[in-house]
Amino acid sequence: MLADALVRLAVPADAGAIAAMSREYIEHGLPWSWLPARVERAIRNPDTNVAVVDAPDAPGTLAAFGIMSYRESDAHLLLFAVHHRRRREGLGSALLLWLEEVARTGGARRIRVEARWDNVAARNFYSEHGYHERTLRKAMYSGTLDGVLLEKWLVADNGGS
Repeated sequence: MLADALVRLAVPADAGAIAAMSREYIEHGLPWSWLPARVERAIRNPDTNVAVVDAPDAPGTLAAFGIMSYRESDAHLLLFAVHHRRRREGLGSALLLWLEEVARTGGARRIRVEARWDNVAARNFYSEHGYHERTLRKAMYSGTLDGVLLEKWLVADNGGS
């Protein structure tokens, strides 16, 4: 199901809620590195998009967010999360498609993202959206948790890596 989600660019006032979601859904069990100040820097960075979706039935309540940076012809999805109560509603898919379209429009040829090896739900989500697992990295997260690198080509891969 693809939600009719209203995706918007984050504003500095969203930094605290984004950081809290990162801590709970992405960085749980790890040192918290995406503190509100770091998220706010990403929001203000011209080479980064921080996009959010508010809960359709609770304006002002964050339902999902994604942080994507751009470097030359690559985009890197740094963080992506959907509030646990809003999963399976299509909000994540709508947000990811929005971020992909922005990357494509900006000239990105490929999007890269990482996920914890044990986060099967995230790995399946990305797979369903055309991302391919490329590499397993042992102890990628804080030297303790394994991670997997995924990528999606937005244009034909002409033998690039």
